[in-house]
Amino acid sequence: MFSRKSRFTDDSVLTLATMYAILNNINYAEAYQSFAKRYPHRDYGGNFKFWINSDNPKPYNSFRNGSAMRVSPIGWSSISLYNVMAETQKSAMVTHNHPEGIKGAQSTAVAVFMARTGKRKDEIKDFIIDAFGYSLDRKIDDIRTYYKFDVSC
Repeated sequence: MFSRKSRFTDDSVLTLATMYAILNNINYAEAYQSFAKRYPHRDYGGNFKFWINSDNPKPYNSFRNGSAMRVSPIGWSSISLYNVMAETQKSAMVTHNHPEGIKGAQSTAVAVFMARTGKRKDEIKDFIIDAFGYSLDRKIDDIRTYYKFDVSC
């Protein structure tokens, strides 16, 4: 799976930090700062780079996808949908306190939780559409010719 040319990303570091925070019952901000400082040469966003080194880190109203990229451990370890929503909001709020940053993180963790607990693909899709208002009716082949990468949640 890995070669000498492989390297882990900022999202990998922060996913591990999320699980570390859960397993050790520590604040997400503390875990994110600690792990990011240990692995500083990843592709962290500009605001996050500043946040990492802050003595008193505050959320910076981000709606970029970092909040969603790091939350799979919450969906994996939670015992209820309510817990997924609450924990994901806590994890997002330390940096991504914009409503879209929170919503993107929650929808990702909810999808992980629902898949882990045996929900069917159509049940997950319907829940994400109803709870978060995302449009999930397009197919990859339908958008492939015009879609451009967008870092927003």
